[in-house]
Amino acid sequence: MTPHDFLADRFEGHRPHLKAVAYRMLGSLSEAEDAVQEAWLRLARSDSGDIDNLGGWLTTVVGRVCLDILRTRKSRREEPLEDRLPDPVISREDATDPEQEALLADSVGLALLVVLESLTPAERLAFVLHDMFGLPFEQIAPIVDRTPVAAKKLASRARRRVRGSAPSPDPDLSSQRRVVDAFLSAARDGDFAALVSLLDPDVVLRADGGVLTGGMKVIRGAAAVAGQLATFQRMATSAAAYPAVINGLAGLVNTIDDQLVSVMSFTASDGRIATIDILSDPGRLARLDLPHLEP
Repeated sequence: MTPHDFLADRFEGHRPHLKAVAYRMLGSLSEAEDAVQEAWLRLARSDSGDIDNLGGWLTTVVGRVCLDILRTRKSRREEPLEDRLPDPVISREDATDPEQEALLADSVGLALLVVLESLTPAERLAFVLHDMFGLPFEQIAPIVDRTPVAAKKLASRARRRVRGSAPSPDPDLSSQRRVVDAFLSAARDGDFAALVSLLDPDVVLRADGGVLTGGMKVIRGAAAVAGQLATFQRMATSAAAYPAVINGLAGLVNTIDDQLVSVMSFTASDGRIATIDILSDPGRLARLDLPHLEP
């Protein structure tokens, strides 16, 4: 094995972790892949013999790359982060893919990713690297060009904004699935009362159909969300709904004539639906890595 091959092999061992970091930072699977690839290119150009902690070095590099991407988004004001849903990670309920397990550790649901996208780039980096991956502030500080004390303040500020903004999902996937199945049944039957009984009073519905539909639409409150019953019924009766795990939570993948038309993620909290996130942007759906699902 050549030194280059040995280094590449060591890098591949860190890839799932690096992609998980980048995905939480960016909310985009394709950009996460690009960030990880850039980390490899920088490693291949460096003197790896001087790197004592390869995992820490690579995490720092990925963090810097992601921070640059986030800052570029902000400066160009292209596709405001709050105007689109993050890319969903879709798997079967019995899936055991190591890379997906790394991506979805700690149940990083779409609702939490939406909250993360409201943070400043520096806040997001400090929060993600410290609170989600346990990096010390001494290691985070040089990435954001701050002192460790200032980096700690960034994470603390982000933590206050995140706390309570994203509902905590019920821990049992089977109980989540029962709520989602009940939602689908109420939608198919056009049962308004049953639908309202499933919704948390403060439920939030986010629907991202892409730029052609005006971007992401947000509806808040049980009455307003239940008012979309006709749309839910149309979808439930015209599409084939497949149970799936969306970012670690129970969800649905909907197809018409074997064509993917939407992905729905639900946050079930205390037995009621607290958030519904629907991605129906055809361009983004076409780029998703969809596993084989059974009805």
